[in-house]
Amino acid sequence: MANDLQRNRNQLSRDALHQLFARVQGRFMRHHRFWIEIVLLGSAAAVALALLFATLGAAAGAAENARDSSQLNPSGTTSFEGMVTCSRCGAKHSAALDRSASTCVRVCVHGGASFALVNADATYLLDGDLTALKKLAGQRARVTGTREGQTIKVVSVASEI
Repeated sequence: MANDLQRNRNQLSRDALHQLFARVQGRFMRHHRFWIEIVLLGSAAAVALALLFATLGAAAGAAENARDSSQLNPSGTTSFEGMVTCSRCGAKHSAALDRSASTCVRVCVHGGASFALVNADATYLLDGDLTALKKLAGQRARVTGTREGQTIKVVSVASEI
């Protein structure tokens, strides 16, 4: 009987110890889970703020670059380099006509074609002073003006030497 009493006491103390351990462990885990949630929330907030600052910085830099470029070129004029030719022939004048490129451009423009500027990238129609364009017909030139689509509103034309 004493032995049974001792076993019951040991069993009760083991059960009590397990219950106590489970309570302590539950409080401990709840306590640590709370801190993990705080750390995760803080990290997420830090990443969100970093992305916000990066986006604002990029937008401010782009706005400053746009402002700087508009100050450098307030009128919107740019320079284009290429061959002054006509819209009819472009870069290839007919060799069968036995004319120089300059004469071919003048004849085509007199016949209703427009002056054009041909470079490696594109062909632009020229809208401006016909007298200055006729002087540089068939030659390489630097045209300064504003581009609107495929047309350049010519401000000045200079020979490219």
